[in-house]
Amino acid sequence: MTDHAAQKHASLCTQLQAIARDAGEAILAIYNTDFDVRRKDDASPVTEADEAAEAVILEGLARVSPDIPVIAEESVAAGRIPDVSGGRFWLVDPLDGTKEFINRNGEFTVNIALIEHGHPVIGVVYAPAIGRMFCGFGDSATGDGTSITANPVPDKGLTVIASRSHRDYKTEEFLKDFDVKELKSAGSSLKLCLIAAGEADMYPRLGRTMEWDIAAGHAVLRAAGGTVTTVDGAPFLYGKPGFENPFFIAWGKR
Repeated sequence: MTDHAAQKHASLCTQLQAIARDAGEAILAIYNTDFDVRRKDDASPVTEADEAAEAVILEGLARVSPDIPVIAEESVAAGRIPDVSGGRFWLVDPLDGTKEFINRNGEFTVNIALIEHGHPVIGVVYAPAIGRMFCGFGDSATGDGTSITANPVPDKGLTVIASRSHRDYKTEEFLKDFDVKELKSAGSSLKLCLIAAGEADMYPRLGRTMEWDIAAGHAVLRAAGGTVTTVDGAPFLYGKPGFENPFFIAWGKR
């Protein structure tokens, strides 16, 4: 990345963090109320906080980059899917970890990522209830305003982080092939960010996810020196038909 491109991405990252904070305020305004929970066509839960946060983010992105199309979770659910064949687009999950939001455990995030030619080049992940902010672009990753870097993955004694709401027997069977020292749980895209911050070594996800669920966290991890691959080790790309992900493994430095 050239110096000019790095400066541009750094400026954009600052603007995205401001948008994420505004979306977080919209979420927290609803968090402690008696909100309703509905089910979408795919049976996943949605609340008014998802919709309020997405409206804030869409307005912010239209102001910052009106020429870049946005793929946002609730808009897609409503059938509003712009053309992203140009290869450059935003991926937005306004409230990742809706189950964590409903359970009021604080482990939900606002995710905003810029995709270029299949790769997440900028990502912001904000957890408003616990006040954690992550940002990544190029080879620069920050967590709570401090530079972070992923740890080298050890041959033995891995610290594995897994989904709080979606861990199942497939994950347990997969982990039998590894020397696991510690198994942590966390919600939403925080798992990817915790690997980026050196707090875990691996995150296996052997269940259904969508691109907007992980793109921002992937960008942060990538900037911190980590990787996300398919289970068989192939590169993990975005802009797939239907925006549905294959199973994947997130790693620290390998």
